[in-house]
Amino acid sequence: MHICTPDGEEMPALGEDLATEVGRRYGAPVQMMQLNHGIFDEASISVIASDTVREISRLAGLSPDVRRFRPNVVVRLLQSVPFQEDEWAGGVLSFGEGDDAPAITVTMRDVRCSMVNFDPDSASSAPEVLKAVVRANQTTAGIYGAVTRIGRLAVGQTILLRAATEKGERG
Repeated sequence: MHICTPDGEEMPALGEDLATEVGRRYGAPVQMMQLNHGIFDEASISVIASDTVREISRLAGLSPDVRRFRPNVVVRLLQSVPFQEDEWAGGVLSFGEGDDAPAITVTMRDVRCSMVNFDPDSASSAPEVLKAVVRANQTTAGIYGAVTRIGRLAVGQTILLRAATEKGERG
């Protein structure tokens, strides 16, 4: 696997050249490592609403960039309410309609770290991003989930939230 730098240069993902380039942009040495299951701290799926990203960006005085939050899934809500994901904890998100639709159980709110401060293109730090998350929503933005039913997700797909106790999914 190769990575394309902001300058357009392709480098091996785990090579020393990439580590040197990222370290140069970051301002300190870095070490590359390979993780088999992604970089999520608490669960296999990370979901955030576009309204949450917009609000954090507005509070930080920056243009919205969902890549700062590294989600697996970005949702557009019917009602524009930032941090609405907080209310989903313990529920089940179904992606599409029907009993066989892919689904995740929402396990917890996503507590953010300083990674949200780093611009995905330049690696420059903007500490006002995490500060905005702390002030606006107690350091959380988005949710973590565990896959309960596999399947294919699609852009524009309807997402339904239901209580975990429906259909005996939680005792």
